[in-house]
Amino acid sequence: MDEPIVVGIDVGTAKICTLVARVEGAKTLRILGVGIEPAQGIKKGTVIDIAAATQSIARSIEKAERSSGLEITSAIVSLAGSHVSSINSRGVVGIAGRVIDEGDVARALEAAQAVAIPHNREIIHVIQRSFTVDGQDGIHMPVGMHGFRLEVEAHIITAAAATVENIRQAVNSAGVQAAQFVLNPLASGEVVLSETERQMGAIVCDIGAGTTSIAVYIDGDVWHTMVLPLGGNNITNDIAHGFKVPLSQAEEIKLQHGYSVMSEVSEDDYLTIRAFGEDQPVTKSRKELAEIIEARVEEIFSLLLQEIKRSGYDGLLPAGMVLTGGTSNLPGIRTLASQVMGVPVRVAHPENLLGLTDQLLTPAYSTSVGLLYWALLMTESSLPTKHRKLTGETVWEKVVTWLKRMLP
Repeated sequence: MDEPIVVGIDVGTAKICTLVARVEGAKTLRILGVGIEPAQGIKKGTVIDIAAATQSIARSIEKAERSSGLEITSAIVSLAGSHVSSINSRGVVGIAGRVIDEGDVARALEAAQAVAIPHNREIIHVIQRSFTVDGQDGIHMPVGMHGFRLEVEAHIITAAAATVENIRQAVNSAGVQAAQFVLNPLASGEVVLSETERQMGAIVCDIGAGTTSIAVYIDGDVWHTMVLPLGGNNITNDIAHGFKVPLSQAEEIKLQHGYSVMSEVSEDDYLTIRAFGEDQPVTKSRKELAEIIEARVEEIFSLLLQEIKRSGYDGLLPAGMVLTGGTSNLPGIRTLASQVMGVPVRVAHPENLLGLTDQLLTPAYSTSVGLLYWALLMTESSLPTKHRKLTGETVWEKVVTWLKRMLP
């Protein structure tokens, strides 16, 4: 087939999702294969049992291969977990008064990576924020300009090398090469953010089962990222402890009766549960359930608000927050998020997909679909998939879009 085939593997705490898609037209994806499997051996984005994780990933890949009829050999893989951290760095190079070309931009980005990274950490992303030429700042693309000194502000995302290697090994043991890792909210951002939101200033908040991760977009680029080791599983645990029920029943209660704002639940609304130590079903108030959920959800958004204020970008986000990830399906969560964060909030999911999309049009699969768009950007740029470093020989016309979301 002439059209490129792209593959993404979303390694989550609750599920493994492998997607195979064919690129049709400029930026349209037709989903050819879907493989969704419950995750085993993974907790809060970290592998805790490599054999179990490998089996889950292998089963997901096998399902995607069977439904697509294609063999998967390489894929873009998601990354999350509290081991992820980020710093901002500046790179400076001399130009000697000539016209700036793509090689100079690459050298500046290389210089930005020359920061003290501990030996036990690995660079995952290097994303340009803005350029400065001879003291003139706020430049988005300096190629073709004259100057003597080129500076770049870059956002560098790192992760624990051992944790990344464990995920890489689990994927490789399943018979697939992990071509590149992409942080969850960056993948989701490719799907759920509009160009206006990206330019005006917005937060992508991906709330999964084990982690909540954010990416702050300002002027079209990523300015800040953070991963919080809290997610939907914490809500389930709270329900299990509060109602004295098994985790499986607590998850079912959350999905069927959960609500995030206690004040919006009727006093006369009840549900029946089977608690530990009780011979007969017990009646519980749905308002009590909402109280448990609201406390944990409010904590998550309060911690996110603290982080955004600490970053100093809280006043630069008029487009507000875009919620995605499986836990964002919780009724009332948008209202509570807006109250705590003090910004407009909307819940988003993948759109404009063709093919096998029945299961994918929910917030839980934003990262999974977003990985395909990252793979598409890599295909368009014609860059090597293992080492994301630009060289002077790169065809610039194919790289302009990619450079805004450049990987190391």
